[in-house]
Amino acid sequence: MDFLSDSVVLSRMQFALTALFHMLWPVLTTGVGIYLVIVEALWLKTRNPDYYYHARFWSKLYVLNFGVGVATGIPMEFQFGTNWSRFSEAVGNFFGSVIGFEASWAFMLEAAFLGIMLFGWERVNPIIHFLSTIFVAIGANLSTVWILTANSWMQTPAGGELVDGKFVVHDYFQAILNPFTGNSVLHMFFATLETSLFVIGGISAWYILNHRHEAFFSKSLKIALAAAIAVAPLQIYIGHLNGEQVYQYQPSKLAAMEAQWETTPAGQSANWSLLAIPNEKAQKNDWEITIPNALGYILEFKKELTYPVRGLKEWKPEDRPHMVGLIYYAFRTMIAIGFFYVGLTLLSVLQWLRGKLSAENITQQRWLMAAWVFAAPLGYIAVDSGWIVRCVGRQPWIVYGLIRTADGASTLPASNVLLSLISFATVYSILFVAILYFGSRIIRRGPNLELPVPGVESTRPAVDTTPGKFVPDERPAEAQQ
Repeated sequence: MDFLSDSVVLSRMQFALTALFHMLWPVLTTGVGIYLVIVEALWLKTRNPDYYYHARFWSKLYVLNFGVGVATGIPMEFQFGTNWSRFSEAVGNFFGSVIGFEASWAFMLEAAFLGIMLFGWERVNPIIHFLSTIFVAIGANLSTVWILTANSWMQTPAGGELVDGKFVVHDYFQAILNPFTGNSVLHMFFATLETSLFVIGGISAWYILNHRHEAFFSKSLKIALAAAIAVAPLQIYIGHLNGEQVYQYQPSKLAAMEAQWETTPAGQSANWSLLAIPNEKAQKNDWEITIPNALGYILEFKKELTYPVRGLKEWKPEDRPHMVGLIYYAFRTMIAIGFFYVGLTLLSVLQWLRGKLSAENITQQRWLMAAWVFAAPLGYIAVDSGWIVRCVGRQPWIVYGLIRTADGASTLPASNVLLSLISFATVYSILFVAILYFGSRIIRRGPNLELPVPGVESTRPAVDTTPGKFVPDERPAEAQQ
C-alpha cells in the first residue's frame, strides 16, 4: 500500500478515474450528433414522421450525455492546475492554447445551438433547425479534434523545444500537426461513431425483443447497420495505422502492448503473442500462446521485419512502461471488440439481404437482436481500453521523451490527493447510478408518437370547449405523461 503515500501515483489514479469516466459521455454525443443530422435530413427529404420522432427521441439521450459530459469534463481540466501545475507551467503556452480552442471553438458552438435543436422545432424555420443540428454535431466533433491534438502532441511533441524547463514553440502548425494527430483524430472519431451506432442499434434491438414499436425501431437499427458497414472495418484499418506509428515513434509502448521482452532484429520474423501472463519482475512471460511469424504481418503485412522490434529489456526499468499486463490486455480487449463488431455487422447484413430484417420478420431474429443488445456497451469498454493503452503505455513520460510524469506533478501532500480521489470516486459512483436511472427511464418510456409534427395539421378530433363539459383524454398513458 505504499502508493497511498505517493502523491504522484495518487494524482495519476485520480486523473485516470476522472478521464475514463468523463470519456463515456462525449463518446455518445459526438456519434449521436451525426445520427441526428442523418434522421433530420431524412425527415426533411421524405416528410416521413417516423424520422421526426426518431430525432426527438434520440435527442433526449443526447442531451443527457451532453450534460454529464460537461459536468465531468470541467473537474478533469482543473486538475492541470491543481495536480499537474508543473506540467502546465512547462507547456502551457501551447497545451493551454489547444485546450482553450476546444472550449471556445467546439464547446461554445455546440452549446450555442443546442437549445435551438432541442426546443426550436415549432419556433424556427425547418432549415434553420437543421442547420442548428449540424452545428451541434460539428461542435461535438470539434472537441474530439482539439482534445486529440493536445494528447497527440504529448505523444509525439513537435514544433519547438524545451528551454530551461519551458517548451518554446517555434512552429505552431507543426506542433498541432504532430505525427500522431491525423490518425489519432480519425481513430477517435470513428470510435465515437462506431460506439454510438451500436448503442443506437442495441437500444433499438431491445425494443424489438420486447415487441415495442418494432417497425419504428427497425428503421433506426437499419440506419445504424448501414453506417456500420463502412465504419466497423474502416476503424480496424485506422487502428492498424495507429499501430504502425507506435512501432515507429514509441517502441517502448509497442513492446508493452505485445509483452515483448527480447528484441527481434530487422530482417527476421517474429511470433505474435495472442495471450500471455507478463511477469515484470522476471522480465518474461510466465505463459503465452503465440502465432508463429505473425507479428511481421501485423506490423508490415510481410513475414520479415524491415525494422527491429525492440524488447522491454532494452530500456532501464525506470525508462519503460510498467503495468505491462494492463497495457497488454487492454490492447487485446480493444481489438477483440473491434472484430466482434465487424462480425456482427456482416451477419446482420446477411440477414438483411435475406429479408429477415423487414418490419414483419425482424421480431423472429431474437438471437441477432440479443447480440446487438450485448454489443451496445462494448464500445465504451473499447474506447476506455484504447485510452489506457495510449496513456499508460506512454509512461514514464507525460510528454514523451521530454518531461517525465513525476516532474510534471504538483507538490501536494498525499493525504490531500487521497481525500480528493475518494471524493471523486464517491460522487462519480452516485452520478453513474443517477445516469443509469434517468437513461433507463427515457428508454422505458420510449418515443412519444403523439407529438405534433411541424408543418402537419393535427388529425385528432376537435375538442368541444363548451364550459363545464368534461372531455376525456383518450391518448395512450405514455403520451399523457
